[in-house]
Amino acid sequence: MRVCVIGTGYVGLVTGACLAHIGHDVVCIDNNEEKVKLMKSGQSPIFEPGLSEIMQAAIQSGNIQFSSDLAGGVAHGEILFIAVGTPPLPNGESDTRYVEAVARGIGANLNGGYKVIVNKSTVPIGSGDWVRMIVLDGIAERQKALVPAGGVPSDDKLPELAAHFDVVSNPEFLREGSAVYDTFNPDRIVLGGNSPKAIAMMQELYAPIVERKFANDQSLPPVSVLVTDLSSAEMIKYAANAFLATKISFINEVANICDRVGADVTQVAKGIGLDSRIGNKFLQAGIGWGGSCFPKDVSALIHTADDYGYEAQLLKSAVSVNERQRLIALEKLQQVLKILKGKTVGLLGLTFKPDTDDLRDAPALNLIEQLNRLGARVKAYDPIISQTGMRHGLSGVLVETDAERLADGCDALVLVTEWQQFSQLDYAKMAQLMNNPVIIDGRNFLDPETMVRAGFQYVGIGR
Repeated sequence: MRVCVIGTGYVGLVTGACLAHIGHDVVCIDNNEEKVKLMKSGQSPIFEPGLSEIMQAAIQSGNIQFSSDLAGGVAHGEILFIAVGTPPLPNGESDTRYVEAVARGIGANLNGGYKVIVNKSTVPIGSGDWVRMIVLDGIAERQKALVPAGGVPSDDKLPELAAHFDVVSNPEFLREGSAVYDTFNPDRIVLGGNSPKAIAMMQELYAPIVERKFANDQSLPPVSVLVTDLSSAEMIKYAANAFLATKISFINEVANICDRVGADVTQVAKGIGLDSRIGNKFLQAGIGWGGSCFPKDVSALIHTADDYGYEAQLLKSAVSVNERQRLIALEKLQQVLKILKGKTVGLLGLTFKPDTDDLRDAPALNLIEQLNRLGARVKAYDPIISQTGMRHGLSGVLVETDAERLADGCDALVLVTEWQQFSQLDYAKMAQLMNNPVIIDGRNFLDPETMVRAGFQYVGIGR
């Protein structure tokens, strides 16, 4: 099928590359010329395991192209994905200006053939109908531009264009760091819309994935496809992320109680996770959630509830717990080191989660800010950030090139991101390089007994 993906962030680029990999004819559109040039060379502008390899293979097969020509992309695609960012505004509302610009641009460039316009961006509930309205506005503006003063439209096909597209909501459930895997091995595919024709085209598009032809385990049953109305599909995305964020905040509350009563939250989480009604995922206590999705989506859902006169108290509490949890590592540092002024603290990891280069709303940034405020010297080592130019955008922290340089002269270490590489470090040597071998395990990632044998004073979260 002919596909156009507009926007090449995490969602757009992974979606476009994976659809090309399974055999579709894909054009990815972005208005950043430098980014387009980079992608044409086969390089990914983001770090995502497996993405560069898939991009390069799709380029070689001719299944994917990269361009800044929106008109050309709209003309090419029978399915048009809107995958631009919807960052949060200060009040928690989603900023939909980029979605609006793309929808208007699609309307201005529709060529008369039937199109399915797919909302892949996480958009406020009700955006499907809103996008349709904006596309129609784009059509009307184009029609107006073609009408001579006092005359009639010079293109008699324009009035028919409104009947030649439908809008579908197709929320993504990709995890940064495993987005390629999640695309080929999804738990479910959600399609929201009221056009049988559009839904049928989307089912055809995803058929190879639904049939597990590219799955790690091809013997599994077909992927569940849930067809809903537009608003329900949009709500599913927000509700899923809000639930997972709340689950993390819940176990962090439990961890804080465990700290006070002498229980071990890792054992508690294992015990409740064995309950089939609860499950063991997202029950890892630590210093809280971050990234681009959970904070934005939970805030947007709270804002939507407020718009309709409902106070989402549980979600507000989940956010409040998460904000407080980010300072737990700071409190534990103060308990061990007492005065932090003049001390050197090393952070193991900077990104909000492993296997990504994403620093958006990362807990590490809060720690850096607070440690600087208290007069500590802050160093950090991250397997990806330490190797990229992104480290130059960080202030108040010295980014080291390896873990041993990080440990040298530190009064304490804080494990912030649970990179798998951090389980293999030479902690005995690192302890010897430190002024005071203390480690705050902000993710309960390391084995306490192993760290003690290496010479560390180990402090976990809720342990």
